[in-house]
Amino acid sequence: MKTNHQLELDSVLAGLPEGTRPRLLLHSCCGPCSSYVLEYLVPHFQITVLYYNPCIAPEAEYAHRKAVQLDLIERMNARGADIATLDADYDHRAFRDAVAGHEEDPEGGARCAICFEQRLRRTAEAARDGGFAWFCTTLTVSPHKNADVLNEIGRKLAGEVGVPFLPSDFKKRDGYKRSLELSNEYSLYRQDYCGCEFSSRAEESKGGSYEA
Repeated sequence: MKTNHQLELDSVLAGLPEGTRPRLLLHSCCGPCSSYVLEYLVPHFQITVLYYNPCIAPEAEYAHRKAVQLDLIERMNARGADIATLDADYDHRAFRDAVAGHEEDPEGGARCAICFEQRLRRTAEAARDGGFAWFCTTLTVSPHKNADVLNEIGRKLAGEVGVPFLPSDFKKRDGYKRSLELSNEYSLYRQDYCGCEFSSRAEESKGGSYEA
């Protein structure tokens, strides 16, 4: 039977002690995807956003997306949120090394799973080192990302580092639709490819648009 990760998340949130907001390290892939996730989770957690995305190329695109992310957090905080940030260096070589041999994989295949694990591993280790109660990722809000794969990776890493992974399928219950609404409300830049040069080539070959 297919796992309903949204129901798993409901169960976790219902089980949080009343009046508490545990510390959550949230990996974010971009501002638009994080918009709904932050709106949804801020009432339940003290959130620190980790923007770690070595897959993104070129570096100017990475810098643009990161600036959008930081600006969104600043504006959400001005509206009463209390979101912190944790910085990470840009290291595209680490991504290229990790996916070596998988350059021609189809979108959504093994290369993407390697990329997911690289980003989530960094998040899990930072959560352990920083004393966070949970870690999670915004990636499941995208209809282009496989929530089952992401949750499987998250649980595996949770077992390795000793910090629980917050299950999610944020696209459920119109989460993706709400992220579009918030992107419009905040006038957020929405990218037209996942981030890596391989997804960019795939979209160009199809003549299509990715849009997280």
